[in-house]
Amino acid sequence: MSANDTGSGNAVGGGGGGNRSAGNYDHDAASQHAGDGSDALSSNGSLYKLVGKISFPSCRLVLSVLAFLGFFVVYCLRVNLSVAIVAMVNTSYTRHLEVQAAVNASKDASDEMCEVEKHNETHEIKDTGFYNWDSSQQGIILAAFFYGYITTQIPGGILAQRFGGKFLLLFGICWTSILTILTPVLVYAGGFAALVATRILEGIGEGVTYPAMHVMLSKWAPPLERSKMTTFVYAGAQVGTVVTMPVSGLLCEYVSWESVFYIFGAIGVAWSILWFFLVFDSPQTHPRISAAERSYIETAQGPQNQEKGSLKVPWLEIAKCVPIYAVAVAHFTNNWGYYTLLTCLPQYLKHILNFDIKKNGVVSGIPYLVLWGIMVLTGFLADWMRKKNFLSTTNVRKLFNAVGFLGPAACLIATGYVNCNAPLAVTLIVMSVGLTGISWGGWSVNHLDLAPPYAGTLMGITNAIATIPGFVGPSVVGALTQNNQTRAAWRAVFYISAGVYLFGTIFYAIFGSGERQKWSVEIKKIDPDGHEAEHTPLDGSKSAAEVNIKLVKATAQRQCPETLT
Repeated sequence: MSANDTGSGNAVGGGGGGNRSAGNYDHDAASQHAGDGSDALSSNGSLYKLVGKISFPSCRLVLSVLAFLGFFVVYCLRVNLSVAIVAMVNTSYTRHLEVQAAVNASKDASDEMCEVEKHNETHEIKDTGFYNWDSSQQGIILAAFFYGYITTQIPGGILAQRFGGKFLLLFGICWTSILTILTPVLVYAGGFAALVATRILEGIGEGVTYPAMHVMLSKWAPPLERSKMTTFVYAGAQVGTVVTMPVSGLLCEYVSWESVFYIFGAIGVAWSILWFFLVFDSPQTHPRISAAERSYIETAQGPQNQEKGSLKVPWLEIAKCVPIYAVAVAHFTNNWGYYTLLTCLPQYLKHILNFDIKKNGVVSGIPYLVLWGIMVLTGFLADWMRKKNFLSTTNVRKLFNAVGFLGPAACLIATGYVNCNAPLAVTLIVMSVGLTGISWGGWSVNHLDLAPPYAGTLMGITNAIATIPGFVGPSVVGALTQNNQTRAAWRAVFYISAGVYLFGTIFYAIFGSGERQKWSVEIKKIDPDGHEAEHTPLDGSKSAAEVNIKLVKATAQRQCPETLT
């Protein structure tokens, strides 16, 4: 992709004007020659208003809705423990340890902890759970998920690219759902060790979800719809967080902490049944897809994107590509702040601001509602800026990354100095989490800028690296706050996160890029007979449409030689 290719948004999706690089052979220029189905969508590529030969609802609409619900479930299963653990742990035990630690360190506990408003029942601290787990043990429990999660990122991408993403995603969510249902029984039987082991196994299951979905989107999403489908599908994760936090709090308050695992696990099993029967790996394997919709998708994307295992991954070139390292660092940076607050925010609200379990769950969900809204708006704004030639793709990515990292850093630093002003502290935390959504217009789509054919594999690589904060972050918080749930300890937590944000901003600003990499332009393909086809250099000597049309005709000639001359 050339540096002045402001239309590179089609590598990411969602329209895009300007000149189109010949490197992007799989965008809408070819769609205009697709024949049946190319005009089946409205001019803005909407998923929801289908005309012509494609019946409503389209198969990719069904896929998008179920995938949205799938990632809703993924985050229900991931974050429910963050609230439930507050109810599982014996409050009087942990509070005693914290006060005693402050006394032993010759600190004035009243200066380090916020006073409980005894006259207000909402703020009264009640003894809750049965388990005497200190802050360090709680940090290990919350981090355990990510020890398993990191192990299946890259294998998940490879397996999905070779065998398809449907059953891999199904396995990941169904496996995690069953383990979630069994969690209370396992905890009763084995306590701390059993819960840690269960969370590791759940992480192994969920580790394949994002790589598998990225591969499915590469099969199903036409360029004009790619950003809309991708944004919609992954927004399910944020909605899942928004719903799970308060619902978990209410279940713990009025039913039991065990009900949190039973209910969300059952939802995951129900989703798995729908996914099994209604979703398929690709348009080629879907028994109910219309000919027009299939033709539109195949022609718009290009034949090399339609066969499982049809692309050879250039591992050496990936390893030497500095911009990919920039994406990995930015992905790591985003997840450090995100996972630290996602897993530990309920503890801060309880121990420092003295919120009860019900209010804790509600307030914990608010930041992710704001994040969801900002993420969706950011995707459209980034594409609009590139379409209007306000900035190059590289500069758009760097701008959104910088704002999405430096804003949260400033908010976290400020949070450490609000003392016991709960409304102001909550406002700053909401701003910190919400503003990270701006960075999703930078690093999160950068895989598709750099190497569209290998975006699934690149996502697996960077997400593996970005999983490290999932277990390191909560462990750091646990170490800093063990028997020391004070404002000073949490101030250190916020400082560390702000420092990570600053480093990520600088690194990406120096080494990040929005240009398509040369090694991803020359595609090594496998023909339908399993033989390696010649390299197709897309160097500007041919238009994207010309290259794509020739590939389509060549494939058709091999399959039906009598139909073409």
